[in-house]
Amino acid sequence: MPATITEAFVQQWDSAIRLQAQQKVSRLESTVMDRGSITGESFTANRLSPADDTPENNVRHGDTIWSDIVHSTRVGLMRDYYQALPIDRADEPKLLANPNGSYQESLLASWNRRKDAVIFAALTGAAQTKAGGTVSVPAEQTIVHGSTGMTKAKILTARKLFRKNEADEFAGEQLYFLYNSEMMEDILADTTLTSSDFMTVKMISTGDIGGKWCGFNWIPYEAIALSGSTYTTAAYSKSAIHFGTGFVEGRASRRADKKDTMQVSMAGSVGAVRVEEEKVVLVQFQ
Repeated sequence: MPATITEAFVQQWDSAIRLQAQQKVSRLESTVMDRGSITGESFTANRLSPADDTPENNVRHGDTIWSDIVHSTRVGLMRDYYQALPIDRADEPKLLANPNGSYQESLLASWNRRKDAVIFAALTGAAQTKAGGTVSVPAEQTIVHGSTGMTKAKILTARKLFRKNEADEFAGEQLYFLYNSEMMEDILADTTLTSSDFMTVKMISTGDIGGKWCGFNWIPYEAIALSGSTYTTAAYSKSAIHFGTGFVEGRASRRADKKDTMQVSMAGSVGAVRVEEEKVVLVQFQ
């Protein structure tokens, strides 16, 4: 059989390593109160309850009557995290693509998702007090699923609660609402939310619900809590959660104890605590 020219064809090998689809940046860090660099195993957030309305002064030269005011403190515990990826020494000369930069990018994406997980846990979980107790989001700040998906009624009820608690823009707050793909589908399919000209342009034409509407900044977050068939998301004001960073360090170094394997690693310490339940609304949907 005569030789064929197809045997001389070459194959073009990729010279880059590309990350697969994933959340790469922190979505929630900019939506909460950043306490900056934290030294120690924890940080505190001091609370001062509202004082009574100023009483009328109807006694001339009378004795001073003090009003009571309550102080309390929440505690944010710092937790350490670490992740490392190896690049075998014998593999490096055989690769056309250098994996070092891609590995570092992957570790940074993982770190950003970890920060979001810590913040989301502070939004929905129990907050620790300095006295040693814990405080959960109360029932009056939770909108139950009612065997339905995300509805206009739930969004409006959440908005109502922030106004009722003086925790909205009139108190200098920024409001946020976390949504995932399931919520997006429910909202885009709800004609009571997409019937107006504005919403038609805002949502239907873009195929998304991000941005600001109904008083909330809508933040996409696919790691919303799921228990059985029930999702629990959170609407909140910026000052509801305090977030602190102990340290963040990325390294790329050879491990002499592992045959000079290149190790790319990321380490850090972060913590978050919910300071006020009145500034968080948990919303369930199915």
